[in-house]
Amino acid sequence: MVFWSRPADARRARALRSCPAGVVRDYLSAPFPALSSPLSEVELLAIDLETTGLDPAKDRILSIGFVPVTGLSIELAGARSIVVASDAEVGQSATIHRLTDDDIARSVPLPQALAETLGQLSGRVLLAHHDAVETEFLAAACVAQFGAAPVFCSVDTLRLGMEYLERISDEGAGKLRLAALRSRFGLPRYRAHDALTDALAAAELYLALSAELGLTRLRQACSR
Repeated sequence: MVFWSRPADARRARALRSCPAGVVRDYLSAPFPALSSPLSEVELLAIDLETTGLDPAKDRILSIGFVPVTGLSIELAGARSIVVASDAEVGQSATIHRLTDDDIARSVPLPQALAETLGQLSGRVLLAHHDAVETEFLAAACVAQFGAAPVFCSVDTLRLGMEYLERISDEGAGKLRLAALRSRFGLPRYRAHDALTDALAAAELYLALSAELGLTRLRQACSR
């Protein structure tokens, strides 16, 4: 199911033409997989962001977790958790997202965190649960840091979950939560509010949903 009138790779190519040299241009230089690609061959990057709030205009990224998905396999060797450094007081957010003193001590500046994330995402499909959060925060942060916004090709497990619940006539907002959907497929319950754990949880749910829905091509799974 595709919710954009213009395919993601066409939007990427258009953005590339006017993008200044740097991190975002390097990211945009790699084409996305074709929408006709078999899911068994598509490379994705499951991503989760932990933030101080839900507004990209005023809230900030606390941490980024990602894990590669190659075809139908989760590549745990490529998993990464990045804590973002800041001079601002994070207050209660540090407790909610379980950031320890050691986590904060090994934090990196936001430009470095974005560069590493986009480097891993280049040429891959972004995978997330409610992908609008990840795409909007990453875009806003890149504009602020690099003066250019990336374009994403993404798969949203929330949208796939919505399609699954519609098929079995069991809809409801609370049932679309990551943990609630995972429980339907017998997937283990993980502690929430950890970027890497939530990225892994989304990756596992994606594999379960794509099998349950009988998805075989990227265009069937893509949300943007």
